[in-house]
Amino acid sequence: MSQTRAYAAHAPDQPLAPYRFERRQPRPDDVAIEILYCGVCHSDLHFARDDWGMSRYPVVPGHEIVGRVIAVGDQVTRFQAGDLVGVGCMVDSCRHCQPCLDGVEQFCLEGFTMTYGSDDRQDGTFTQGGYSDNIVVSEHFVLSMPDGIDLASAAPILCAGITTYSPLKHYGVKTGHKVGVIGMGGLGHMGVKLAKALGAEVTVFTRSEAKVAEAKGHGADHVVVSTDASQMEAVAETFDFMLDTVPVQHDINPYLAALKYDGTHILVGLLDPIEPALNAFNLVFKRRVLAGSLIGGIQETQELLEFCAEHNIRCDIEMLNIENINEAYERMEKGDVRYRFVIDMATLKSAEQER
Repeated sequence: MSQTRAYAAHAPDQPLAPYRFERRQPRPDDVAIEILYCGVCHSDLHFARDDWGMSRYPVVPGHEIVGRVIAVGDQVTRFQAGDLVGVGCMVDSCRHCQPCLDGVEQFCLEGFTMTYGSDDRQDGTFTQGGYSDNIVVSEHFVLSMPDGIDLASAAPILCAGITTYSPLKHYGVKTGHKVGVIGMGGLGHMGVKLAKALGAEVTVFTRSEAKVAEAKGHGADHVVVSTDASQMEAVAETFDFMLDTVPVQHDINPYLAALKYDGTHILVGLLDPIEPALNAFNLVFKRRVLAGSLIGGIQETQELLEFCAEHNIRCDIEMLNIENINEAYERMEKGDVRYRFVIDMATLKSAEQER
């Protein structure tokens, strides 16, 4: 067993605090990783505060992990000590159902094992995430960091990046397509960059006039202020795809009306019931599709990392000292981050030395 330093949530109404626990010794197919950087996802906040009613404590959040291999099991063939690697939202799946065989482990029929907050499939221990100094993960779920990629900004690519890339690839977005990106947060700004790199003409939909210049600065060809009825009317029946990154309930009907016939509206942010109600007329009379998408498989995530390295795509980040994680959560709730926090895990060691 390996002694691990971390920050954990100990109860839904308490701040994250230092925590020590035991990582398992590497199994034959395991890779042991020293964590260098860990992104901070809004899901971490939800889990820490038990917003979804599924949390157990103490829990160490973090599923956007970049690090260096420090040891491997004797059956590992793809990695060796010193390699730069990543770990995203999954650390295991059943590996034998049809989705797993198809390389979409996120849709495992038995449910994928989350990087934190799940029971390990082999020994039943509780998985703990990347707000820690090391992690041990099966080789199948470890990703290679391509040459030239910026390691710190690559961390959120393992969640925000793949969440937007996967549906764009699945639905075949390419040169000539018109894509609307709804929302300009962590997911939205990555959606803009990736859709542009795939050749699409990209329009950002935002409720805030203040974000027009910001959206264009990230490469958007056009910006529509969705609270302006005349602007929405001007883009009716215009788009092939809508990538909807908004995580809270919002009226989808106006965006459906902006799709061409056979257009597709893809939900990647909303996990709650659709409210206000969907007007089926907007689907039936134009053969439009309302779809959803969840992160991406391991092979696809590796493809994304290489795509980002090739096209010099980075997630915009703000580096964070782990001692400031609770302040970061408060700022995340207010939308006060452009666009993702990333913890420099070297600060975990220095924080412990100061105590």
